[in-house]
Amino acid sequence: MRSGIAFAPLLAAACSTVAAEEPTPPAHGETPGYECKSDGLDGFVGRDGTPEVGKEVLAKSGAKSLRWLKPGMAVTMEFRSDRVNIAVDANNKIERVNCG
Repeated sequence: MRSGIAFAPLLAAACSTVAAEEPTPPAHGETPGYECKSDGLDGFVGRDGTPEVGKEVLAKSGAKSLRWLKPGMAVTMEFRSDRVNIAVDANNKIERVNCG
């Protein structure tokens, strides 16, 4: 019985945990390494809203994600620094391109 008591502190120490350093999670609406820049995005106004143009907008803006906004569409209002928005009219012509 005595030998079992001698190991009790060692067993208790083996069960303790040390908090590991975890990376800081990204803030809501931010993807590390991506930030939308609005410089030059007005040049897309008037063009057809096609997937190819969407890819061009993503590349030009540096954004991670793209959101198409159609007339009457319900959208969330939260700001995302890594997102670019393309608003199109009823004929799918781009009316506005902005970050957020």
